[in-house]
Amino acid sequence: MSEFRFFKTHRTWEDWCGMLLGLLIVLSPWFPTQASHEVIEAERSFVILNTLTIGILIFGLAQLEYVALQRWEEVAAILAGLWLIASPYMFGYSGEGMLRFWHSSLGGLVVLLAALQLWQDWGQSDQDLARHGQ
Repeated sequence: MSEFRFFKTHRTWEDWCGMLLGLLIVLSPWFPTQASHEVIEAERSFVILNTLTIGILIFGLAQLEYVALQRWEEVAAILAGLWLIASPYMFGYSGEGMLRFWHSSLGGLVVLLAALQLWQDWGQSDQDLARHGQ
């Protein structure tokens, strides 16, 4: 019997998906499906700053994974995804609107992707991680 190894190897397309998720997170405050005036204008700047920071962080971590794979990058991506999921509740825009939906969904995808990558890389040696993408 042949073993199905699709999910057992960390592939470079997973890193590209992480970069795409980071880009989508950066753009999420301006998605057209959100209702107008979901967040009070004074708080909106904090929401946008938080979203930009998390999106750039996730994008950068995915780029680091593509170039020089380390396990800490995946742990940091999991933490950033969890922060994005918690952001609507911490910044007060959890009551309504699509921005809460987008941040919860995108954060969940980041956590799932990073957890999959961490699981794939858990048993790898440092030399195997250094050969990632080659």
